[in-house]
Amino acid sequence: MSTAEETVEYATEHAPRLRWAQAAPEVYKAMIRLDAAARKGVDPTLYELVKIRASQINHCAFCLDMHTKDALAAGESVQRIVQLSAWQESKHFYTEKELAAIELTEAITVLTDGFVPDEVYDKAAKHFEEAELAQLIAAITVINAWNRFGVTTRMTPGHYQPGQHQ
Repeated sequence: MSTAEETVEYATEHAPRLRWAQAAPEVYKAMIRLDAAARKGVDPTLYELVKIRASQINHCAFCLDMHTKDALAAGESVQRIVQLSAWQESKHFYTEKELAAIELTEAITVLTDGFVPDEVYDKAAKHFEEAELAQLIAAITVINAWNRFGVTTRMTPGHYQPGQHQ
């Protein structure tokens, strides 16, 4: 457990570098619209799992704070959120469709060797209709963009409340 003094030190040391939404408001507004478009047709629970997993990989504390709170508010279990970072050892917590989406999230987020492996894509394609798969890919791509803004500008986690916009 941290003390108030440690929290103040952390907050000062890791203060935002740039308030990018205010500095580039048109980009921010475009991201909000893109995010809204990408989420259409994606199951809300799956959407949050994908956002959390990409944010874990990208070490985006701000987005982790936001999407874990949104997932909990939407009824997701603490156990499934906690196990997400070790999903390969905890597959029994997730459906085959969710596992395919999580694996696709990792492949798109990391882009190992510069591509998404055929077997990962094919597994996802078996579980999602073409339009739904396109939306899922869009959602994964959008969270990766949000993560890059959050990590680069050091957006501070801890203040988000479910239902707020980024």
